Amino acid sequence: MSHFQLLQRAVNVTGMVRARAPLRLGLAGGGTDVSPYADIHGGAVMNVTIDRYIYVSLSPLQGQMLELESQDLEIAVEMPVAARLPFDGRLDLHKAVYNRVVQDFLGGRRAPALRISTFSEAPAGSGLGSSSTLVVALLQAMTEFFNLPLSEYDLAQLAFSIEREDVGLAGGRQDQYAAAFGGFNFMEFHADNAVVVNPLRIKSAVIAELEAQTILCFTGVSRESATIIAEQSRNVSQGAGRSVEAMHELKASAIAMKKALLKEDLPTVAQMLNSGWASKREMASGISNDSIERAMEVATAAGAIAGKVSGAGGGGFIMFLAPLEKRASVLRALQNNGFQTETVRFTSEGATSWWA
Repeated sequence: MSHFQLLQRAVNVTGMVRARAPLRLGLAGGGTDVSPYADIHGGAVMNVTIDRYIYVSLSPLQGQMLELESQDLEIAVEMPVAARLPFDGRLDLHKAVYNRVVQDFLGGRRAPALRISTFSEAPAGSGLGSSSTLVVALLQAMTEFFNLPLSEYDLAQLAFSIEREDVGLAGGRQDQYAAAFGGFNFMEFHADNAVVVNPLRIKSAVIAELEAQTILCFTGVSRESATIIAEQSRNVSQGAGRSVEAMHELKASAIAMKKALLKEDLPTVAQMLNSGWASKREMASGISNDSIERAMEVATAAGAIAGKVSGAGGGGFIMFLAPLEKRASVLRALQNNGFQTETVRFTSEGATSWWA
């Protein structure tokens, strides 16, 4: 199907496409997927998607106007269609995905009039990969609507390029691949943006026990992630010894975490969460703060056996492991100290879309 035929298909359809992509928890190795470490040394990350999603609704419009909306941010933008929408700080990720699809797949000749609405089940800066998951979900909706030839790898790589290069947001590479593939994945990162995703077949009993032990604690939205990532990259570029060594330890913990999950060795899973957090704190300043340290102290005193921040740090969600017998006491202690808590289920499905 030609680019022009793809465009005509979009103009003629009257239905609505919906898509969703799952958010993720970083279990081990987070930070080693960021350049220049991944390019120089090779990175490794172990993560898993959870039952929290970013949703997209996409439908055609008559006329020459584009309507963009983020329901959770309560932002709406209406503007004339164009082959390249300008960025102005308002829904730039929505605009960037639109720009890329028009340029790369619709030939850049005529931009379609669309209504694109999104809803996120987690706030930006939560440490669950929300901005990257948003881009993947938007691309998945476009893929369904325009019948684009994008595999999971294509989807993730294009999302990475849009977010990091077109919009210029700092960050790593794991989030896009987690959202595209879904499930428990051991990921390897190399130079020239080469990525290998290894889906793991974890036994159902291990997944059930992990779900029974997992508690999420929200410490507040991180305002420091871009600063933290920039410092982390700078430390590696400048050869800061302790930061680079911490990265090596994080990569080793991801490999050990993968082996422990496959061997049903949950005590080692808990150990790797703790050692990974200890190493992560050495990568850059600002990764931990008083709120995070307080949550760690409260949960540990109440019976949690492991904990680490998911994401760059500075805020967002902490993942705790607590024996089921201690689950209620840990939840209660965190709540009594002003923290929001949640429980989760792990998911196996990545980005998906359907006609509504």
